[in-house]
Amino acid sequence: MINPMDLSGKNILVTGASSGIGKEIATYLSKLGANVILVARNVEGLKATLSQLEDGKHIYYAFDVTKIGEIGALMDDIIKDDRILDGFVHSAGTYWTMPIRNLKYEDIHRVMLVNFYAFVEFSKIFSKKKYNNCGGSIVGISSVASFAGAKGCTAYCASKSALDSAVRVMALEFAGKNIRVNTVNPSWIKTEMYDDVGSLFDRETFANLLKRQPIGLGRPSDVAHAVAFLLSEASRFITGTSLKVDGGYLAQ
Repeated sequence: MINPMDLSGKNILVTGASSGIGKEIATYLSKLGANVILVARNVEGLKATLSQLEDGKHIYYAFDVTKIGEIGALMDDIIKDDRILDGFVHSAGTYWTMPIRNLKYEDIHRVMLVNFYAFVEFSKIFSKKKYNNCGGSIVGISSVASFAGAKGCTAYCASKSALDSAVRVMALEFAGKNIRVNTVNPSWIKTEMYDDVGSLFDRETFANLLKRQPIGLGRPSDVAHAVAFLLSEASRFITGTSLKVDGGYLAQ
């Protein structure tokens, strides 16, 4: 029986792997046979994720992705002992709401560090010959916020739009290295971040937001399945694309 998304023996780096969508992605990739390298700040969360993975050569690194200048050293540590990478998923992300009249440079910079700058740095290093297995696949977790604005979300929406723009350029620059680059754009997904963001809105406003998803509230597994597809050979002819996983959110 053919499994077009088989990832047996593939080494996949996942940031933001201690909770939410990143944790679900890591868990699902292990079920497809991947060896998962988990990266996040929360050590206890990383250990919890590690305990839920299927058998494999998994490892975790407690690391703050906002330390852009230290990403190179982390990547060197990851590939020691001949652990060459086949894929990279940037699921680390942060959310910030602030009306534009009160928004400060520092707020935007903090969001961009996590959501965008770290993605670019990891991707740049991944693309170098000694880090990847003669090619590979890069996936950034973007958002429908890249395409649909929301009051108070200038920093967040801008960071996700930057991701979607960047992968189109990277896809062209990395094609000769046999590296594909794509994003996945979820809408409202039932995670810890969903609960936190929901608390910022009154009940009626939030209910109206959810009505924009005809299929209803998404699950982390919905995103994980899309990511696995983009990492696998099943998507070998797909690059520079933003894959909407939004329950119909952007169809309206």
